[in-house]
Amino acid sequence: MRIFLLLIFSITSYSSIAVQDKIAIIIDDIGYRKTDVNVLNLPPNVTLSILPHTPYGKDLAEQGFLDKHEIMLHIPMEAENGKFLGPGGLTSHMNEMAIRTNLKEAFAEIPFAIGINNHMGSLLTALHQPMSWVMKFIKEQNVIFIDSATSSHSKAASIAKKLGIPTRQRDIFLDNDLEYNYIAKQFSLLIKQAKKHGIAIAIAHPHPESIESINKLLPQLAEENIKLVSISQLFNQKKIVKSKQLTD
Repeated sequence: MRIFLLLIFSITSYSSIAVQDKIAIIIDDIGYRKTDVNVLNLPPNVTLSILPHTPYGKDLAEQGFLDKHEIMLHIPMEAENGKFLGPGGLTSHMNEMAIRTNLKEAFAEIPFAIGINNHMGSLLTALHQPMSWVMKFIKEQNVIFIDSATSSHSKAASIAKKLGIPTRQRDIFLDNDLEYNYIAKQFSLLIKQAKKHGIAIAIAHPHPESIESINKLLPQLAEENIKLVSISQLFNQKKIVKSKQLTD
């Protein structure tokens, strides 16, 4: 009986310390539409990434921060198709000073941002020199970088790693199609990715359809023994807390 009880205790103890698979979801492209406020209906562990200098970006960042969301900056970067970047964008024609100025102004607007992920960037992230300047600035700010992986030729994450910047790449886009069945299919792929590798990162966007679908799908994570975490919790460090005060 004693040996049996010890065996049960050992199994229970092992289960209690077993590493739980983790998923992080980033909602980016936030800032241009009034309906983007719907992101605040998502659980606090969903990370919000804000386009700089947009009509609703700063206010939503501040409210999200107060609601315990981690906030990132969604920095526009030059795409191969030449699509308009909007304010604060980074291009291959900019020198280091211009890139640093745009990044500095973005962080001045949202000083509590814990990192950056790229908006578009299929061209810029594939270029070593401008991304080295970007990563040098990120290193100085002591924040993280998430590669949205809009190009298979991206050098962003590899440069970040060389500089010792906490970095990961996006695994799944959830809402390239806004139909619920499509988002549910992508969510299933996200779960498979997490079970295979221990972690997975999804990116979605602040469309009302996306927010509604994600809220419906999130209970599946508990059923699969997967934990929804803020993006910084995918790194071997405590949750990043920016101590800077909200700007006026």
